Amino acid sequence: MKTSGTNLEHARAHNRRVVIETIRLHGELTRAELARLTALTPQTVSNIVAELQQAEILLSHAPRKVTGRGQPAVPVSLNPASAWSVGIHLDHQTLIIVLVDLSGEIHFRRLIMVQKPQPDATFVRIMAVINEIKALPGLDWQKVLGVGVVMPGPFGVEGISSAGPTTLNGWQHVDVAATLSALIGLPVTLENDATVAAIGERFHGVARQLSSFIYLYIGTGLGAGIFTDGHIYSGHAHNAGEVGHIVVQPGGKACYCGNHGCLERYVSLQAAYEFCGLDPYQALPDDLLAVDDSLFDRWVETALPPLRQAINILECIFDAQTVVVGGMMPAPLLEKVLARLPPFYQSVRGRYLDGMRVKMGMSGMDTAALGAAALPIFDEFNPQFQVLMK
Repeated sequence: MKTSGTNLEHARAHNRRVVIETIRLHGELTRAELARLTALTPQTVSNIVAELQQAEILLSHAPRKVTGRGQPAVPVSLNPASAWSVGIHLDHQTLIIVLVDLSGEIHFRRLIMVQKPQPDATFVRIMAVINEIKALPGLDWQKVLGVGVVMPGPFGVEGISSAGPTTLNGWQHVDVAATLSALIGLPVTLENDATVAAIGERFHGVARQLSSFIYLYIGTGLGAGIFTDGHIYSGHAHNAGEVGHIVVQPGGKACYCGNHGCLERYVSLQAAYEFCGLDPYQALPDDLLAVDDSLFDRWVETALPPLRQAINILECIFDAQTVVVGGMMPAPLLEKVLARLPPFYQSVRGRYLDGMRVKMGMSGMDTAALGAAALPIFDEFNPQFQVLMK
């Protein structure tokens, strides 16, 4: 994928982001290679690289030998320790907090078991962990860009937001981002789990080179993160991709939203827990690993038809490069599901090989927290093409 810059003077911030994004995607690059990949002039690239080196965002490496005449080319790469971010994932059972560097590597992780967490007590717990992070040796807190928070959606939807096993009662009227920002003293961004997982996949996973993809997030419920032309689409109230409540089987299983036959009643951790005899309010994803294989396989058989239907719907609506399936389900179990998923329904993506249409993304309990940690990095470094319209 090629990200092009512009030499318009008013787009300086955009060009900085383009250079950073290009180095992130390709690794070590010389100034000449950056100019070629970004369509910026060599002088513009040289100025931006010098500025980023001074800010310690870029590292210089040993000069490359050149054939013929001329000075050896000095490649540069991103400095992982130049920027940090905190990711927080809160649901009805767990509070996970991570500190990651610019490359997405985890340097601190804390898992706290909770039961029906309430706002005041949760904020106290979060601040105790934040103070632990601040005290880490070698961490420059001034380089922490911000905090990403992920909580179960949908947000602010009457009859859905405050009911069912995926929701957090008592949080409906709490401004989480504003409260945490005031407590921590950093920008805080709140998104739903599928959206942040998609951003995490874009930065650190199989979607690094993709500009348009759909991330199908299997959590307690089911959601989709939508990437179009390099930008996340979250919708008017941050509820875009709430595919779990698409009715795929009219008159089917009752859903807490009031409908029958919703997709997440068949494809979700909750659906797997119920089928395998686990308590959906108490079970954790890893509990499925202890379930008898034949029992889990029978659940997979019930989940495959609606999952194929969901992929068909997403492909036909978005014509994205691929559908990435990931989430909190343990990797060995998700691999089982995806291995048995083909053949897919015919769609606008039908002429592409099955291996291109659906890919396995990041999975496991840390997926949403890592995606949340990518939010401040995404806000700071992702090219903002809207600036070109000013």
